[in-house]
Amino acid sequence: MSLRPAVGFQQDAQGDWVATLACGHTQHVRHRPPFELRPWVLSEAERHDKVGTDFDCPFCEMSEPPAQARVYKQTREFDETSTPPALLESHQLRGGVWGRIVVLEGLLKYEILEGKPGVWILRPGVVGSIAPDLAHRVAPCGPVRFKLEFLRLESSESSEG
Repeated sequence: MSLRPAVGFQQDAQGDWVATLACGHTQHVRHRPPFELRPWVLSEAERHDKVGTDFDCPFCEMSEPPAQARVYKQTREFDETSTPPALLESHQLRGGVWGRIVVLEGLLKYEILEGKPGVWILRPGVVGSIAPDLAHRVAPCGPVRFKLEFLRLESSESSEG
């Protein structure tokens, strides 16, 4: 679990409350009894009191490429109808190659299937990081536009797998 302090709150397009975390990611903090009980989100004063409180940030759970890794290749843009079938099934990148999933519009489900499994819903501004050699897949959540970027260490001779 990656805990990060809240630095503020705002509402999304559907009117749900979202915590902005110190790491730059966001986390929904809905009050939807009986499943999600957070009555404090309904009060401005109580939301203000929660600034500085730690919230779980699942996006910080994704592995990050090494700082010296550079993009060497990228795909064309895909949408919900043009996503290659191989991306929808379990697949992996070769050793030494990292990937980034960049969503331009809409929502895309990203799932890591081994190692430290996890599921994330990516959106514009929230990039998915793909570690080498780990099985993963994506699935459009309605209309979406996205592309993939492939990274490697500048001295590496590896190629995208």
